[in-house]
Amino acid sequence: MVRKTEFVSRRRLLKTAAQAGALVMAPQVIRGSVLGRSGAAPPSDRITLGGLGIGSRGTSVLRSFLSEPDVQFLAICDVRNERREAIKTLADQKYGNRDCAMYSDQYELWARKDIDAVLIATGDRWHTLLSILTARSGKDVYCEKPCSMTIAESRALADTFQRLGRIYQAGTQRRNAANFVYAVQLARSGKLGKLPTLHAEVGPGNRWSPRTTHDWLPAEPEPPRQVCDWDRWLGPSPWRPYNSQYVQGRWRGYFDFHGGGILEWGSHTVDLCQWAGDVDETAPLEYEPHGMGSNTPYSIDCRYASGLRLVMRDSGFLGLGSCHIRFAGDAGWIETADGGKIEVSENLRAELPAISPEEARAATANHVRDFLNCVKSRRQPRSNALAASQAHIACHAAYIAFQLGRKLTFDPATDTFAGDDEANRMRSRAMREPWRL
Repeated sequence: MVRKTEFVSRRRLLKTAAQAGALVMAPQVIRGSVLGRSGAAPPSDRITLGGLGIGSRGTSVLRSFLSEPDVQFLAICDVRNERREAIKTLADQKYGNRDCAMYSDQYELWARKDIDAVLIATGDRWHTLLSILTARSGKDVYCEKPCSMTIAESRALADTFQRLGRIYQAGTQRRNAANFVYAVQLARSGKLGKLPTLHAEVGPGNRWSPRTTHDWLPAEPEPPRQVCDWDRWLGPSPWRPYNSQYVQGRWRGYFDFHGGGILEWGSHTVDLCQWAGDVDETAPLEYEPHGMGSNTPYSIDCRYASGLRLVMRDSGFLGLGSCHIRFAGDAGWIETADGGKIEVSENLRAELPAISPEEARAATANHVRDFLNCVKSRRQPRSNALAASQAHIACHAAYIAFQLGRKLTFDPATDTFAGDDEANRMRSRAMREPWRL
């Protein structure tokens, strides 16, 4: 950004110097939290954080960051002024000052050398591009899910973070939720016996359509750029007329902004199935859709190279909450969902742990702590870029099969579909200029 040069008169310069000298001579009161007292971490051990596009979900995650004693939130960047003001107020109230900076241009935030990591909680259309550009600016990333809009974006994300050595944590917080962690550990322990099938909820289709629409909402007058920068809100998505419903969070379900119910829910549940099956570095080879004619019931039957099956389906679970997973072996089964409830086969009931709702609700706080620990240690967090990208590739491939209404064969080594040009064209999307990976 080009700034106008400010010329300072000699009189003003001397006046400023005198004021600075008076401040040096005056007694100084420094907050204990700045020195690491009152439970706060000393500056040398503190992780400085910025935020990009923080709405309702992002605010919840930010509160978890703010509760950590070794985090200092320094700046918010958002295309909407009301969101900038809301996050600045939240941060300033936390620290008892007015220091949180506000930006409408992400490049100003990236230029700050005093920021270690960035929380990204924009809409899906921005997730991959902002994550990659943030990593290129030398900062670590905690980004909400889904991590990508396409297979190609997923691969670019994984490759970039591996090449640059930055830390990435996808916001798939269930990898640090007590009930889901127990289910994955049980599946890996062998107590379920041979594990032929994993089940992931991707729906439910009667409330959350698996398909997106190409429709546009009616055009409305654009607000002033300071209120909402519509061009920057769209980012890499194709241009369309402004409508206030988009920026108020009702962008889901539109093809240009969202990956549909299969990706939205699968980013939570397929991710856990990949973890349980120890297949975080690959994706299924086959995708066979069923029930494509309606929103529900529908499913996609997937198979890995090992023969392990993954069934993405929108119904038929036990009603334990949202985001069900079920791991079914030849010696037992386990099913769980949000809220902490767990059901198991009769032979496993005696060792079922009691997980309180509070423990289940601590998932986001645990996930944030995992990220912060990894920023310091430089080890990979549970929802690292490769794991998140591979789970999302599986969801994208399943959604392509669902849209085309036919079985597809996929090569995880090359991210290509065998003998299907139409499916291969759906692996990526063009970005609106000037944005590109």
